[in-house]
Amino acid sequence: EEPVLLAELKPGRPQRYDWKSSCETWSVAFSPDGAWFAWSQGHCVVKLIPWPLGEAELCKTSERKSRGGKAEPRSRGAAKEKTLECGQIVWGLAFSAWPAAEDGDTDPACAVGLPCLVLATGLNDGQIKVWEVQTGHLLFSLLGHQDVVRDLSFAPNGSPILVSASRDKTLRVWDLSRDGRQVQVLSGHVQWVYCCSISPDCSMLCSAAGEKSALLWSMRSYTLIRRLEGHQSSVVSCDFSPDSALLVTASYDACVIMWDPYTGEQLRTLRHVPLHSTLDSSSEIHTSSLRSVCFSPEGLYLATVADDRLLRIWALELRSPVAFAPMTNGLCCMYFPHGGFIATGTRDGHVQFWTAPRVLSSLKHLCRKALRTFLTTYQVLALPIPRKLKEFLTYRTF
Repeated sequence: EEPVLLAELKPGRPQRYDWKSSCETWSVAFSPDGAWFAWSQGHCVVKLIPWPLGEAELCKTSERKSRGGKAEPRSRGAAKEKTLECGQIVWGLAFSAWPAAEDGDTDPACAVGLPCLVLATGLNDGQIKVWEVQTGHLLFSLLGHQDVVRDLSFAPNGSPILVSASRDKTLRVWDLSRDGRQVQVLSGHVQWVYCCSISPDCSMLCSAAGEKSALLWSMRSYTLIRRLEGHQSSVVSCDFSPDSALLVTASYDACVIMWDPYTGEQLRTLRHVPLHSTLDSSSEIHTSSLRSVCFSPEGLYLATVADDRLLRIWALELRSPVAFAPMTNGLCCMYFPHGGFIATGTRDGHVQFWTAPRVLSSLKHLCRKALRTFLTTYQVLALPIPRKLKEFLTYRTF
């Protein structure tokens, strides 16, 4: 079933033609619970939208917009759309929620005893501004980077640890529970760092720069574990599977490589060949340069955005895409946390929402996912179980 365009959001300000306007949407983000969506509209503005929780409600939003009406806020809460004036071109976005402190020494926005939802924004001048979502208040301005903050990643376990990737060729680790203190500077890249991703079990960090290799770091010791070498051009995007057992990297070489992050082994390569066979192989490299890759929430699908104007959806077991959708000037993609659709951002500052395959995970996959959440590849290989079962649990039986 091909993806269907559900809705499209456009910047609310007229386009300017000076270089500072930067209409491109380089990053989109859903909050962990799926209740909020954020995207950079260009013009140094981030829009925060309280998000419908179901596809049916999303379709209603799309219908209201197509009839010329405004999207209405959800009736069950007082949450309203917010506009964050960041003062600089916004490149990276990341949400996080962590429990409020119980000693009363907490920000008023988080004083109700509920998780405090924050949004971090990476800016053109090297700053990182962190906002409290419910109020739109600025909580922190983190200073340290010397160039554009290209990407951001919060530790998925709800801790206030933030990792930033910058054109200054470094990654920096920040602790928001300590007033945004800089914990570590990770140096090792020789080119701009485009992307960073923390594994769901919070043990590893992957970073991608304008280099043919991605770097894998320990989130415990903040040391380099290994270089992942295999691409023929710049690696620009990376993502971990929900159980942390797989890592995917996307490159300008028109390939996605699936890795075992524990062993560094290449498990599979997904090649972005032209949709129409009439295109020759020489045009493939130029038109299919990848921009973004992400895992689906259950870990059975991947989505990729490439310069050949296609959104592709891949099943984990297959070497060819299971679905395509035409899109122009795509730059990034992200699954809704509960599955069902994908958000993509474009160079025009637009965001599009597409249907995605819904799948009922098999009992086998659910067991594998549960086990791999706390067992490394080496621990699985050491289990006294049949070889075929080991191969399945380590994703060697596609």
